[in-house]
Amino acid sequence: MAFDTNTDDNKLTIEHVSNTSIDHAQTPRRTREAPPLVRDWSFEERQRRELALVRKIDFRLLPMIIIMYIMNYLDRNNIASARLAGLEKDLGLVGTEYQTCVSILFVGYLLMQIPSNLFLNKIGKPALYLPTVMIIWGIISAATAGTQNFGGLLAVRFFLGFVEAAYFPGCLFFLSSWYTRKELGFRTAMLYSGSLISGAFSGLIAAGITSGLNGARGLLAWRWLFIIEGSVTVVIAFAAFFLLPNFPRTTTWLTEEERQLAIWRLDEDIGEDDWIGSKEQTFFHGMKLAFLDIKMWILMVILFGIVASGTVTNFFPTVVQTLGYGNIDSLLLTAPPYILAVITAFANSYHAGRTGERYFHITLPLYVAVFAYILAAATTNTAPRYVAMMLMVPGVYTGYVVALGWISNTLPRPPAKRAAALAAINAVSNASSIYASYMYPKSAGPRYVVAMSVNCATAFIAICAATVLRFILVRLNKKLDRGEVVEGAVAIGEGVPGEASKKGFRFLL
Repeated sequence: MAFDTNTDDNKLTIEHVSNTSIDHAQTPRRTREAPPLVRDWSFEERQRRELALVRKIDFRLLPMIIIMYIMNYLDRNNIASARLAGLEKDLGLVGTEYQTCVSILFVGYLLMQIPSNLFLNKIGKPALYLPTVMIIWGIISAATAGTQNFGGLLAVRFFLGFVEAAYFPGCLFFLSSWYTRKELGFRTAMLYSGSLISGAFSGLIAAGITSGLNGARGLLAWRWLFIIEGSVTVVIAFAAFFLLPNFPRTTTWLTEEERQLAIWRLDEDIGEDDWIGSKEQTFFHGMKLAFLDIKMWILMVILFGIVASGTVTNFFPTVVQTLGYGNIDSLLLTAPPYILAVITAFANSYHAGRTGERYFHITLPLYVAVFAYILAAATTNTAPRYVAMMLMVPGVYTGYVVALGWISNTLPRPPAKRAAALAAINAVSNASSIYASYMYPKSAGPRYVVAMSVNCATAFIAICAATVLRFILVRLNKKLDRGEVVEGAVAIGEGVPGEASKKGFRFLL
C-alpha cells in the first residue's frame, strides 16, 4: 500500500498497485479506495448525502450560468432584432454588408474557443475567468450603440465574437467537471435552455424597446437595444463573481465531506481521476489526444450538421417577417417557436438521461427539422409556413442539447482532452454561421429555397454521422465486453472502485 504524499489529496486517496494484469494490459493495475469520510457510509447514507450534494450544486451553479448564457446569446443575436428596429438604414448598410457583420462575429468566435478552454482547464478558476470575459463582452456589446458606419459595426462584431467564444464551451467543460454522465445531459439542456429562452424573449424585449424608446434622447431604438442589454450583462457578471463555484477541488463553499464526495463520485463514474491541479493539465497534450481520436471528428460532423441546419435562427425575425406582418408583430411571433423548443428540449434530455440512450434522442428530432424545412420551401401560404417555423427551432435544438452531452460521454477523460474536444467541436460547428449569413438576403424571401435546402442537407449529414458513431461505440463496447483494452476506457477491476470498475466503462449509445 502506498500513500500519495505529493499532492493535496492525501485525505482523499489511498492507492493500491497490483502487479496482476488482465489479458491485454502491459502495466500494473492500479485501484483506489474511497476516501475515509465516504468509505464508512452505508449505501442509504451515501445515496442521501449524494442527492443533497447534487441539489446544492444545482442551486449554486445552474441559475447563474443559465442567466449568463441568456445574456451571451442576447448580446450575440440582438443584431437580428436591431435590423427590424432600423440599424441597417441608419448605418447605411448596402448589399451584403449586414450579412458580413453577422458572419464576422463567428470568425472571432471560432479563433478563440480552443485556446480559451485549454486556458480555463489550466488555471482551474471558472468563477474568476467566466465573469471577467462576460464584463468585457458586455462592454463591447453596449459599444455597438456608438457605431456610425459599416466599418465600426464590423470591428465591434468581430471582437464581440472573439470574447464571447470563451463562455459556452467553457460552460460545457465546467458542467462536465461537476456532474456524472447520467446527470450531464439534463444539466446541459438546462444550460442551453438559456439560448432558447433568450430567443423567446429577445423578440419581446426588442418589441418593447422599439415601441417605447425609439427617438428617446435622440437615439433610435436599435441603439437603446444594445445599450440596455450590454449594461445588464455587465451587472450580472459582477454578481457572478460571488456566486459561481470553481472546480470541486478548488471550491470553498463545500464542506470537507462534500468535497470528497463530489470528487469521488466523478471518479467512480468514469473509473479515473478528473481535474487534480494545474500541473497535470497541459495545452498541447490535451489537443493532441483529442485530435488523434476519430470519435472527436465524427462528433464534430454531427454538431456541425445540427448547428448548420439551425442557422436560420440567426435571421429568424427576418424569416418571420416574410409572413407579411409589421415589425412589432413579427418580433412577437418569434417567441412561440422558442418556447416550444424549451419544452421539447427539456423533455427529450430528461428522457435521455433516464434511459441512458443518446442516438435516437438526437436523430428523431432532426427528422422533424427536415420536414419543417421542406414545408417552408414548398409553400407560400401563411398558416403552413408558420407551422414550419414552429417546428424548425424545436426540430434542431431538441436533439442538439443531447448531442452536446454526448461529447463528454464519449470523450470523458482526461480533462485536458475533454476541454480541447469541446472547444474544437463547438468552434467548427459554429463556423457554419459564417457562410449561412449570406443565404438569407431579403430578395430570397419568402421561401428561402437555397437556405432551406442546405439546412435539410446538413441535418441529414448529422443523422448519418450519428449513425456511424453509434456503430463505432457498439463495436468498442463489444471489445470491452471481451476484456480488450480500449483507449480512454477503464477495464473491469481497474481504476476507481465503482460502477466503471465493477462492470467496466461503457460508452453511452
